Amino acid sequence: MIKAIGVSFKENGKVYHFSPNEQTFEVGEKVIVETERGTQIGIIKTEEYEMSEEALKSPLSNILKAATDKDLARFEENKEKAKEALDKCRELIEKNNLNMYVIDASFTLDRKQLFIRFMADERVDFRNLAKDLANIYKTRIELRQIGVRDKAKRIGGIGPCGLFLCCNTFLIDFNSVSINMAKNQNLSLNPTKINGVCGRLLCCLKYENDNYTEYKKD
Repeated sequence: MIKAIGVSFKENGKVYHFSPNEQTFEVGEKVIVETERGTQIGIIKTEEYEMSEEALKSPLSNILKAATDKDLARFEENKEKAKEALDKCRELIEKNNLNMYVIDASFTLDRKQLFIRFMADERVDFRNLAKDLANIYKTRIELRQIGVRDKAKRIGGIGPCGLFLCCNTFLIDFNSVSINMAKNQNLSLNPTKINGVCGRLLCCLKYENDNYTEYKKD
């Protein structure tokens, strides 16, 4: 068994396992962590716990230290720089006549990488775009295509229930949802009734499906 702490990079984002590296942290504390993308600021989401080493796909990365005021100032500065990069990226997309829509951009804390997420109806050759951005910002550029559900999670909105979107408030991962779940609950199969703002089946179709399945056994 090894010691681990849950860390998230967004308020309602996925929780990842990190090694406390023989340090003590409190839930809600902001820390500097090592990731594949470089150093980033994360938020402690859990108390220290133990987990089986066999359950890990790769060794745990370390929590380097608690974030200082200087680190937090750098983080806020990076967010402003990322907004500028987002505008420049959109400008270059229009200039190169690329059929893609940029969602957001972010720098790692050390600014060794600029990460950009976008949507597109088909595969896009963005190699020249990446080269132009790399020449401007002198850092590694990573562009990643995302789907409509990821966009809804990022932007947010109001669902047909009148509440804020589940994906934007508390859902960490997207569970598999099928049309059979709507049939199982005797719901109208009208797309306007069972599709969310993203155009995909409502995530909440899964919430009560197990209960309906159990009740129908009798």
